[in-house]
Amino acid sequence: MALQVGIVGGGQLARMMIAPAVELGLGVRVLAEEPGMSAGLAATAVGDYRDLDTVLAFAKDVDVITFDHEHVPQDVLRGLVDAGVAVHPGPDALAYAQDKIDMRTKLAELGLPQPDWAAVTDAAALDAFIADHGGRAVVKTPRGGYDGKGVRVVSSSAEAADWLDGLADGAALLAEELVPFTRELAQQVARRPSGELLVYPVVETVQQGGVCAEAIAPAPHSAGRLADVAAEIGEAIATGLGVTGMLAVELFQTGDERLLVNELAMRPHNSGHWTQDGSITSQFEQHLRAVLDLPLGDTAMRAPHAVMVNILGGPAEGTLGERLPDALSAHPSAKVHTYGKDPRPGRKVGHVNVAGDDLDTVVYEARAAAAFFLD
Repeated sequence: MALQVGIVGGGQLARMMIAPAVELGLGVRVLAEEPGMSAGLAATAVGDYRDLDTVLAFAKDVDVITFDHEHVPQDVLRGLVDAGVAVHPGPDALAYAQDKIDMRTKLAELGLPQPDWAAVTDAAALDAFIADHGGRAVVKTPRGGYDGKGVRVVSSSAEAADWLDGLADGAALLAEELVPFTRELAQQVARRPSGELLVYPVVETVQQGGVCAEAIAPAPHSAGRLADVAAEIGEAIATGLGVTGMLAVELFQTGDERLLVNELAMRPHNSGHWTQDGSITSQFEQHLRAVLDLPLGDTAMRAPHAVMVNILGGPAEGTLGERLPDALSAHPSAKVHTYGKDPRPGRKVGHVNVAGDDLDTVVYEARAAAAFFLD
């Protein structure tokens, strides 16, 4: 019988693991949160990923459990491990993707570069941090935030009063220095349980409203030391945290050429979608290989440049499918990936990948093709 991969979460990341699973001859099963989700093609169960019995029932016939997101509670993750289920990434690693204060603490222990930070529990502590860091700071909720949610830039504790007032006993907010970065980068790493590790080229990401809008691979002007340092940071995190599967390390590049760790994701990540059409092995295939402890695939690029442009929101009226023929006709070099989602302002409903020899041409083709799906 083919190896069976169980994916908890029915979003677009799970959807994009289906095709490479089929190509590798793997079985793929999805525990979706509700009917009709992006990964409905492989949804063999619908249920609450926060309920241990539900997840155990889903896991009983698979060889490994992996994830579309990092939100599965620790008691569920550890319950799976206690029941003898292979879980990758495991609960010890995922804990650092689930809690940003724990992540910052661990990265400090590993001696890795990151913004100055503090765990703050009251207004006085936050105001003191702000005063010590030029009058402004970034405040984050340690758990549950993504795509810019749970993040505020503040100049006074009053701007985070609702979060401070809502803190449970013993809880804290994460305060970080507002880094004067010149651009944002992302480093993808793949690691198997047996220890094999490979990195992808570091990419430049462009954010729009806290959401990744574009990724350019490799990051312009990154050859040499910059790429080496990004790879070293990614490798150190993957090894130091015991990550298995795909890891995305989001980085700030500063004006004096330093790299600082911003966020982590222990799964395929938006900044790696370009690998579907720009790399010999996509991040989705690589994640499957890694969590099953299969030999990892080549991470080299198929062309000198690759660009991913997100389709954010989609058309105000009609469907993505109605716009598809014109986009494909006008831009035959573009690879269009849609997620089976209804358009909604700000929602990630798809992306476009283009790879080629000339960066300016590749950027233009990707942006122009994506624009067909927007109003």
